[in-house]
Amino acid sequence: MGQLIVSEFVTLDGVMQAPGGPEEDTEGGFKHGGWQAPLLDEESFSLITRDIGRMDALLLGRKTYDIFAAYWPKATTDKEIADKLNNAPKFVASRSRRKLEWNNSTLIQGDLSKEVARIKQKHREVHVIGSGNLVQSLLRHDLVDLFNLWVYPLLLGTGKRLFGEGTVPAGLRLTSSRAFPKGAIHLAYERAGKPKHGDLSVEAERTT
Repeated sequence: MGQLIVSEFVTLDGVMQAPGGPEEDTEGGFKHGGWQAPLLDEESFSLITRDIGRMDALLLGRKTYDIFAAYWPKATTDKEIADKLNNAPKFVASRSRRKLEWNNSTLIQGDLSKEVARIKQKHREVHVIGSGNLVQSLLRHDLVDLFNLWVYPLLLGTGKRLFGEGTVPAGLRLTSSRAFPKGAIHLAYERAGKPKHGDLSVEAERTT
């Protein structure tokens, strides 16, 4: 069984919308598109490229698929990333799409949890990028194995958030962390069952 890895770029206040460019996703009147670019540096971009290079398959929601399909086949920069994304098997969760034009793309039909489990059986590393609504569905079905998060020193206040209201409670275990010259922090987490709870007031009483 392979692993499903959710890879996301988020601001410090959790916004994941349109990191790549001003017109990438303006839904909801979002005016901060392209916020990631000024905070990229050679070291962090090298690790991002390496992480994408390990991917055996890509799982996307419809909105992120449309954004990627419009950009990466025509990309003239970041050739290593473009080649990987263009050639990798891509699986798309969509209720509205009937046809997929991007190379090596397959529409997921039927039960999402069963289809994603089947994809994980065939591929060693399945990556999810963006696709916020899909991530929530994957969490509800307990299909996410790892989170690969890039947190940027930026507060936007508005925009789509990765872990908004309605997120399924889950425990996570930090497996690695690394800071980069322009302030980005890479955090890798694995799933660690359900959240644990305690009572700090009880602990305080024990120490007095």
